[in-house]
Amino acid sequence: MKAFILAVIAAAVSFTANAQQEGFAQLLSSYYGIKDALVEADSKKAAENATTFISRADAINNDPLTEQEQKIFQAIVIKLKKDAEQIAGGKNAETQRKFFQILSDNMFILAESIKLSDQPVYQQYCPMKKAYWLSNESTIKNPYYGKQMLNCGKVTKTMK
Repeated sequence: MKAFILAVIAAAVSFTANAQQEGFAQLLSSYYGIKDALVEADSKKAAENATTFISRADAINNDPLTEQEQKIFQAIVIKLKKDAEQIAGGKNAETQRKFFQILSDNMFILAESIKLSDQPVYQQYCPMKKAYWLSNESTIKNPYYGKQMLNCGKVTKTMK
């Protein structure tokens, strides 16, 4: 009977941790959606992804996180949602890109503190803009200049 109870508890903890990991993976996916829309200079799609990002940020269950991770998450999620709100309300890609830079800096803080995905997360840098962003691929697709300078940049860090 003890073995059964321990197995049930272990399964519940594993399920909770997987659900929490899935929440962060979905948040990261929405961030990537914003980035990809800005690469294409599609302000409408960037706004839609920013709205989804906010919803996903609100839905994350941070209970399975350590106390330190919870403190970081609670402090940064407020900033992330504010940044995403500015992108969602942005009228054009240029305005959205300004707030995306701030969103990216805050997402990096989160990615450094909490594992967001089982897949590698690449921090990339645009020397012309002097700005960073995160990507799910090592190939550079610059969200700050889009087609004008699509491949401008470099990978500065890989988080696994």
